[in-house]
Amino acid sequence: MAGASLLTLLDDIASILDDVALMSKVAAKKTAGVLGDDLALNAQQVTGVSADRELPVVWAVALGSFRNKLILVPAAMLISAFIPWAVTPLLMFGGLFLCFEGFEKLHHSYSHRKDKHSEQAEPDVADISDLAAYEKEKVQGAIRTDFVLSAEIIAITLGIVADKSLSTQFFTLAVIGIVMTVGVYGLVAAIVKMDDAGLYLSQRQGESSFTRFNRKVGFGLLSAAPLLMKSLTIIGTAAMFMVGGGILTHGLHWVSEQIHHAEQWVSAIAVVGPVLGLLTPSVLNAFFGIAAGAVAVLLMTGIQKLRS
Repeated sequence: MAGASLLTLLDDIASILDDVALMSKVAAKKTAGVLGDDLALNAQQVTGVSADRELPVVWAVALGSFRNKLILVPAAMLISAFIPWAVTPLLMFGGLFLCFEGFEKLHHSYSHRKDKHSEQAEPDVADISDLAAYEKEKVQGAIRTDFVLSAEIIAITLGIVADKSLSTQFFTLAVIGIVMTVGVYGLVAAIVKMDDAGLYLSQRQGESSFTRFNRKVGFGLLSAAPLLMKSLTIIGTAAMFMVGGGILTHGLHWVSEQIHHAEQWVSAIAVVGPVLGLLTPSVLNAFFGIAAGAVAVLLMTGIQKLRS
C-alpha cells in the first residue's frame, strides 16, 4: 500500500514537472519580446558607472530583480485567485510609469544639453559621496524599471497557465522568473564588460595566427563597445515607450482596435506591406507611449509646483 502511494505521488510529481516544462517553454516564447526590451533597458540603466563598479551594480540590480519576483509571483497568484479584474489596471499603471520615466529621460537630456549650451561652464568633478549617490540612484531606477517589465512577464505567463492547477501555475511562474532574471542579467554583465574583454584580447603578446586573431577580435570589441552602449541607450528609451504604450493600448480596447485596423491597412500595401505591417503596431504603440509620458510628466510637474 505504501509502495503504491509512493508511486502515485511520484507519478503526480512527474506529471506536474511535465506540465511545468511545457508551459515554461510556451511562456518563454510569448515573453521573448519583453525579454529583449528588458535586456536593452537594463543594459542602458547600468551605463555611466565606473568600470570597476559595473559588475557590482549589475549584481545589485539582479538581486533587486529576484526580490521583485519574490513579490510578484505570490501577488500574481493571489490577484488571479481573488481579484482577477485588477490585473489589467495594475499593468496599465505600470505601462504609464514606463512612459513617464522614458519621457522624463528625454526631457532631462534636452534640458541638460540646453543648459550646457547656454552656460558653457565646466562641470564640477563629482566627489566620492556623489558617485555613491549616483550609483544608488542608477540601481534603484533599474530595479523600478525591472519591476514593471517583470510584472508584464509574470502577467503574460499567468495568462498562459490560468487553466492549470495551482501547483503548476506556481512552479511555472517560478521557473520563468528565475530563467528570465539569470538570462537577462548574465547578458547585461557580458555587454557592460565587453570593452574589458576587448582590451585584454588586444594586449595579447605573440605572433602566432591564433594570437593575431585574438588581437583583431579584441580591437573589434573595443570599437564596437561604445557603439553598442550608445545603441542600447537609444533602444532602451524607445523600448520604454513601446512596452509602456503597448500595455496602455492593450488595456484601451478602442485604441487597440484602431492600431489593429492600421496594421491591416498597411499590410495590404503591395510588396513592402507585410514588413511595414509588422512594424506598424510597435511604432504606433511608441507614439502613444510618448504622448502618455508627456501628459504624465506635465501632470507630475504641475502637482509638484502646486505642492511647493
